[in-house]
Amino acid sequence: MCVEYDVSYAKHCREPIAEEVRRKDEANFCDFFRPRPDAYHPKDVAEIATAVSALEALFKK
Repeated sequence: MCVEYDVSYAKHCREPIAEEVRRKDEANFCDFFRPRPDAYHPKDVAEIATAVSALEALFKK
């Protein structure tokens, strides 16, 4: 989710002085992290609305 993330670079980072993240399945920190604006793509809103309506009807909210 970082703008510097690129698998074609060593350590998967375009920032040359960033430390390598060895354990990617655990929490980590990077001073150079900047979120990529297009990293999050929400699910289909219509599908969510349909599910919420069905739950409200089921529980008569």
